[in-house]
Amino acid sequence: MDGQQWEATAAAVREAVRALLRVLEPEQVRVLRAGPDRLDAPEWREWTYLPGSRPGLATEGLDARQREAVDAVLAAAHSVEGAELARGAIEVERYRRAAAGATGDDRYWVRLSGDPDSGGPWGWRMNGHHLAVHVLIAPDGMRVTPHFIGAEPARIADGPQAGRRLLGPEEDLARQLVTDLDVGRRAKAVFADSPPDDILTRDDPFADPDLLPTGLTHGDMAPGEQRLLERLVRRYLDRAPAAYARECWSDTVAQGLDTLSFSWAGGRAPGDRHYYCVRAPDFLIEYDNTQDDGNHAHSVWRHVRHDWGADLLRAHYTEQHG
Repeated sequence: MDGQQWEATAAAVREAVRALLRVLEPEQVRVLRAGPDRLDAPEWREWTYLPGSRPGLATEGLDARQREAVDAVLAAAHSVEGAELARGAIEVERYRRAAAGATGDDRYWVRLSGDPDSGGPWGWRMNGHHLAVHVLIAPDGMRVTPHFIGAEPARIADGPQAGRRLLGPEEDLARQLVTDLDVGRRAKAVFADSPPDDILTRDDPFADPDLLPTGLTHGDMAPGEQRLLERLVRRYLDRAPAAYARECWSDTVAQGLDTLSFSWAGGRAPGDRHYYCVRAPDFLIEYDNTQDDGNHAHSVWRHVRHDWGADLLRAHYTEQHG
């Protein structure tokens, strides 16, 4: 990763976590830090984007100053665009709860593992319905996957947010790509008339790219279609701080953009239930908008080597402990 930018990003996240620790009560800090000592323990790879409680410190019941500190950590761990998406997932969830007549505060859970001031690896995560952010920081880099953003509804129908489509760009770029394909190329890209009910990797601890169809490769696309696929991939990578997003994109370019492939299932008209995925040697992207008659969207970015910071942790534990 770019040295100066990486150090600036790590410092910003570290300072945001320090600020959070300063405004929490001792018992809240204990709950925040509860969990296995090692960051590669299986428990740290347990996650879900479904409704329900999680381990960690609940944001429900935090006072305004404490919640502002949580929001600051969330922002520091993302690019500007990524932070807007993460906050947007929370805002759309508020709309969903209000529309259902539910009361109460936001229900998300925050966990901290390791010591940000130790000089070694440490991690932070925030999980809840339709939001799953996992951050691992080590002396040699930063990792931010699995990264999940969902929106229920995918398009808000009424109220102050009427017309809002949190994941609209993710949907529109992919739809334009599959629509622009000629008949022969589209036959390779579209693997089913009916989309799956959810992302295919679900909340697997380790994402298996072979669960996804092969689809149409970047090399088999026309130049305009290739540019659309590249824009779609960058839309997901750019959720991360700039230094890490550049690293992931540079790795992809170095391996050859022809290794990228795109697949689609379902209808192509706006409002149709649909799904798509992108495969690369090191990462995968999935998006579905199938539930609630095509008004309930999921999007996820997984990295085969980087999820949970596995590569950085492996290097650290090997160096430190053989």
